[in-house]
Amino acid sequence: MNPDVSPYDALLLLSFGGPEKPADVVPFLENVTRGRGIPRERLEEVGEHYFLFGGRSPINDQNRDLLAAIREDLAGSGIDLPVYWGNRNWDPYLADTLTQMRDDGIQRAAVITTSAYSSYSSCRQYRENLADAVAAVEGAPRLERLRQYYNHPGFVEPVVDATLAAMADLPDAVREGAELVFVTHSIPTAMAESSGPPLEGGNAYVRQHLAVAEEITGRVRQETGRRHKHELVYCSRSGSPRIPWLEPDVNDHLAALAKRGVAAVVMIPVGFVSDHMEVIYDLDTEAMATAEKVGIEAVRAATPGIDPRFVAMVRDLLVERAAVERGEEVARSTVGDQRPWREICAAGCCPNPRGPRPALCGSD
Repeated sequence: MNPDVSPYDALLLLSFGGPEKPADVVPFLENVTRGRGIPRERLEEVGEHYFLFGGRSPINDQNRDLLAAIREDLAGSGIDLPVYWGNRNWDPYLADTLTQMRDDGIQRAAVITTSAYSSYSSCRQYRENLADAVAAVEGAPRLERLRQYYNHPGFVEPVVDATLAAMADLPDAVREGAELVFVTHSIPTAMAESSGPPLEGGNAYVRQHLAVAEEITGRVRQETGRRHKHELVYCSRSGSPRIPWLEPDVNDHLAALAKRGVAAVVMIPVGFVSDHMEVIYDLDTEAMATAEKVGIEAVRAATPGIDPRFVAMVRDLLVERAAVERGEEVARSTVGDQRPWREICAAGCCPNPRGPRPALCGSD
């Protein structure tokens, strides 16, 4: 019997977007930072990261690959459902995608984002983008976002295997003492503190990452027989230096490890679902150069990308949410010690630091 995904008649992949040629870079960064008063000169400076790679971010190509993989997985499971793709900050823009969905007759769609964790920038801002796009498209379909999936086995298990594979690439002499460096995108400290439902005390962004890091470390121990020291660190800090952001920065952490005599590390981009710019520049380029400078052997674990387990996770979340909407009892897949994230965000969850704005898929 084929999985039942009613009442949904489409799935929408919602992502960040990125430039695809040099002329796109500064306009893309203007889209990302609109309303924050960042001067063009600063955007051009940040744009140099993209120009190192020909002015093309890998994220759109990765989304095309993920889109194709999701379509293949759904069809292979007997699910006949169109899958669309829209971006927050670059073509294909979300409003354009909703226009196409409306014209195709789509009435009610589930939404999967390429962000696994809870914070304003990684969760509620996507919900605001959905509200903006629906308001701009007359007759837009009803949209319901699938839950955050940081602790779903389809996300965690590929990272475990990628960590073990990267560790195997270290020289034998340093592998046993290697430390695990879990890396995610830094956000302002105040944003981190307010992340998650207000009644649960905030700090959901950090707590979620720490829970995943602990789960992965434990599973690595099961395979290697050794509990490697590990720490959560951050990359891609931006904005005013007067505003506190989550620390330590990955480069500062590597320098501190070298002073402590650590000989090797595995960098695990646990905050990212694919190898986009924050991974290939911040880790593969900048952090690797830091590791070489301070004399540490470093390898980097792969992101989930289009690992079949990650792709199947999308199907699992879709089938799960469809059953919830039909009023059925559902067993939600998770790993670690945190419960599954809620389908509908609580009122006040991950608030906009600049003030309230309309957002879909929540209680407020």
